[in-house]
Amino acid sequence: MTKVLTDARSIRIKGRSFLAVVLSPDLPLDQWLVQLDDLAARSAGFFLGRPVVLDVSDLAIDRAQLKALIEDLAQRNVRIMGIEGARPSMMEPGMPPLMKGGRPAADFEVEEKEPQPVSETRNSAPDKPVVQEQRQVTQSIVISEPIRSGQSVIFPEGDVTIIGSVASGAEIIAGGSVHIYGALRGRVMAGSVGNASARIFCRKLEAELIAIDGVYKMAEDMDPALLGKAVQLWLEGDVIMAETLF
Repeated sequence: MTKVLTDARSIRIKGRSFLAVVLSPDLPLDQWLVQLDDLAARSAGFFLGRPVVLDVSDLAIDRAQLKALIEDLAQRNVRIMGIEGARPSMMEPGMPPLMKGGRPAADFEVEEKEPQPVSETRNSAPDKPVVQEQRQVTQSIVISEPIRSGQSVIFPEGDVTIIGSVASGAEIIAGGSVHIYGALRGRVMAGSVGNASARIFCRKLEAELIAIDGVYKMAEDMDPALLGKAVQLWLEGDVIMAETLF
């Protein structure tokens, strides 16, 4: 009789960090949820596929209110992966786990829309149109410093230009195109609100991940001939195309 000896396979556990969006609600919660709905309406798909942490530090709510808030967010397709700043008495089985020790990154605040004034005409002819005054909306931002590891830049309203490099572990999310006048070593997501015409430009391509309109490409999927080169990337159908700039 032959005895076969087999070694028990070990379980491999790895440590890995991920960038997450942190939501910090304000009271009253119903009014804050209205502002969240406004963000979702202007930036469709912003929370889809993204880890979200709910920060309730210094928020005067109890367990029932926290549970209701998590359910309200789930109805909006915002899935909470963890809760930060909650008292132990607020937690119950089935809730996302308590989290702590997260490193702060760039904030993203939603500004309330202001009513646009309409000029009034007195004693005007009936055929004279009423002129509506409109505020100019910012369509791009320029950041004149490098983006360090752990930092995030989130600008769903338009283009993002970085005068510097984007470090490994950093993240840029833009509703439009992304221009990087340095090395791209982190993650860049252009066209994040459904803009398939968005592009990514960088001086030196060493990215961990790039995405345009939800189509992703990891570092190992990129053409080695493009690494370290000045590159532009764009979307054709469901395929990310790339070419060197010079």
